[in-house]
Amino acid sequence: MNTDLQQLQDAAIEFAKAGGNSTLQYFNKSFDLQFKGDKSPVTNADRESEQIIRKLINEHFPGHGIIGEEFGVENEENEIVWVLDPIDGTQSFIHGVPLYTTLIGILIKNKPKVGVIYAPATGEMVAAANGLGCSLNGEKCTVRTCNSLNDATFLSTEVSTFEAYGHSAAFNRLLDKSRIHRTWGDAYGHMLVATGRADIMIDPVLSIWDAAALLPVITEAGGSFSDLSGKETISTGNALSCNSLLKNEIVTIFSDK
Repeated sequence: MNTDLQQLQDAAIEFAKAGGNSTLQYFNKSFDLQFKGDKSPVTNADRESEQIIRKLINEHFPGHGIIGEEFGVENEENEIVWVLDPIDGTQSFIHGVPLYTTLIGILIKNKPKVGVIYAPATGEMVAAANGLGCSLNGEKCTVRTCNSLNDATFLSTEVSTFEAYGHSAAFNRLLDKSRIHRTWGDAYGHMLVATGRADIMIDPVLSIWDAAALLPVITEAGGSFSDLSGKETISTGNALSCNSLLKNEIVTIFSDK
């Protein structure tokens, strides 16, 4: 079983580019829009991108597992599993906002080891693998050194989700303590933390295909990726990216009901 992390990272970069770049033929152009049972949007660009990435994985790493948002699970019992979100931030995509991304995470024995966040419309590629560091378009990147919430830039995707998942009071406390809040959200917000352009990104709700790429990227950039209780995980349905200097104070804010 091939567990060469550099090779897997290089492949994930190549596959994310192929899948992500395929979305550009539809971005700010014509596309088919539908809504899933949970009322989330999906387009033919999402589906085509995932199909491209799946085909490449099966050609280059036959037998590897795949978990994808649009086409489900195959070979999940394999010790290497690729986790795909072909368009993270579909709302941005359908509104012509370039802050959507293609995500690839690779789990080895159920542990996130490789992560890629690719923003096709802006040309930004962040990639990381355990022990290999984190890079933005091939250049090393790290989280920003910020030791005070008063100096911190706090990002989120939708303010309404904090209330929907019981975190509205904590959101308001963090909002009061932070220097500035913006909704440059979805995985692009986590990318901004990894590259030192923001300090905090919080998702009150996310799925495994949203999270699998993020943990390696944030931790290899010198930051902390956890759920809102402070546990380093991709499986509890919410996420906090920040630097380690801010983590404990943020977790305390969200633990105080």
